[in-house]
Order: sequence, then structure tokens, then C-alpha cells
Amino acid sequence: MDEADRCVSAQGRRQTQREFERALKNGALIRSSGSRIPRTSPDVFEALLKQAKVNATRPVSLRLSIADIELARSIASKQGIGYQTVLKQAIRKGLKRAG
Repeated sequence: MDEADRCVSAQGRRQTQREFERALKNGALIRSSGSRIPRTSPDVFEALLKQAKVNATRPVSLRLSIADIELARSIASKQGIGYQTVLKQAIRKGLKRAG
């Protein structure tokens, strides 16, 4: 596997993420000598990483009752959106309430 293939693979992305987080934690993130971008504080990097995680998705497998799925489909059709979107919104609201 060459470098380009490694970077686009799921395993390569996970490895890059681990290396980035390790460098962030150790304060080892530095700019290259030729970079015109000023060094960014670790706090900014942490905020960027947190925002990236908010926007990133990961597939999961859940078992839901047929009644819940039908209810989600009904709500989705009234709102003109997909039922999976309805389920994600419901999960997000529930997590915020629980947290």
C-alpha cells in the first residue's frame, strides 16, 4: 500500500487522527520552517478537533422496534425529510436532555 492509499483508507485516517491527538497532547504540534501560518495554540487545535467530531459521522447498527421506525417514517413524511434524519434528531435531543 503506498502513502496515498494509506491516507485515504479508514485505517490510515484513524492512524493520522491518533498521531494528531498524541502530538496535540504532548505539545509537539509545530509549524514547518517554510510555513507562513503562525503557530496556533493547542486550545485552538482542541476546539477545531471538537468541531470536526461534531460534524463527522460513523455508521452504527441499532435494533429498533418496528413501531418506532414506522413512527419515525410518519414524522419524516410530514416534515419532508428522511426517517433516518428524524431518528438522528431524536437521539441528539435525548442525549442533550440526559447530559
